Amino acid sequence: MLMEGKFTLKAPIRKVWEELLEPGTLLSCIPGAEKIELIDEKTYDCIVKQKVGPISVRFKFKSVITKMEPPTHIEIEGEGEDIGKAGHFVQKSFVDLKEASEGEVEISYKSDVSIVGKLAMFGDRIMRAKAKKVEEEFTTALQEKLKSVK
Repeated sequence: MLMEGKFTLKAPIRKVWEELLEPGTLLSCIPGAEKIELIDEKTYDCIVKQKVGPISVRFKFKSVITKMEPPTHIEIEGEGEDIGKAGHFVQKSFVDLKEASEGEVEISYKSDVSIVGKLAMFGDRIMRAKAKKVEEEFTTALQEKLKSVK
């Protein structure tokens, strides 16, 4: 399943870049995040809880930065599974930051996600709707976080 989108944040590009790589920022901004720990300079160990349709899942996964061009481009690959065995996923994401105007950054992303198991039965429509909702919550939380960081 391919998911893509873009949004704009009011903050300097360097500030957004730095905050996006911080485990504390990700933990406080990603809906359902229970743990995001930096294992080394490019690897994150994560646990995120979500509800998809009638199923609640708790994904334990690793995300690895495979390419980084500060402050404009990052590529991340992740793999993990639901702790309750409802599904397994593999994901590859591309995130690009571009100065939209003075003090504004446009963030565009593209994620290719492969899901197998019970979660796969929900299909594209439900998974896309869930992803869009998570994106909106993340964007709002990140914008609030950026207001408080100097």
